[in-house]
Amino acid sequence: MIFEEKTLKSEYVFKGKLIKVRKDTVTTVNGQSTREIVEHAGGSVIAALKENGNLLMIRQFRKPVEDVVFEVPAGKIDPGEEPVDAALRELKEETGYSAKTIEFLTKTYPSVGFSKEILYIYLCTGLTPGKTDFDENEAIDLEEHHINELYDLVMNGKITDAKTQITILMVKGMIENGQLDNYLK
Repeated sequence: MIFEEKTLKSEYVFKGKLIKVRKDTVTTVNGQSTREIVEHAGGSVIAALKENGNLLMIRQFRKPVEDVVFEVPAGKIDPGEEPVDAALRELKEETGYSAKTIEFLTKTYPSVGFSKEILYIYLCTGLTPGKTDFDENEAIDLEEHHINELYDLVMNGKITDAKTQITILMVKGMIENGQLDNYLK
């Protein structure tokens, strides 16, 4: 049985630059409960695919996990910005590349148990190199790896970032289904 919770009371307990946290009192199957919810503006994720089958990848230190994470380029959506525009902006900022074409692949909710964050995943092709434009406090290493190598890293548990796993699996599936035959050499 699906029970849709109704909000009885909602209050913000934290308002930061990147996130807001609110505490909701909700109806449940057995009465009432409290839900702590993280509000985030969302982000855009980029599968920057070159004609040789390589994806642009980045490495950067991520404080929440206290480690360097190997991931696809991505970034938050600015207020009033469309997800597709954020994807193109982040591609340029983090990799220096521009894309001739961009295609929406999917959206995903990284952690539905406590967060409203939504990520929009895009495939970018027709890549032209250029100059990066990192955010003021960003330190990123750019790499490129063949999709087959990245797929193996996902399947062997070596790539642990969820948005990156989803992106690699989707691009690999598109290649295997022949959807990118006209682009790849």
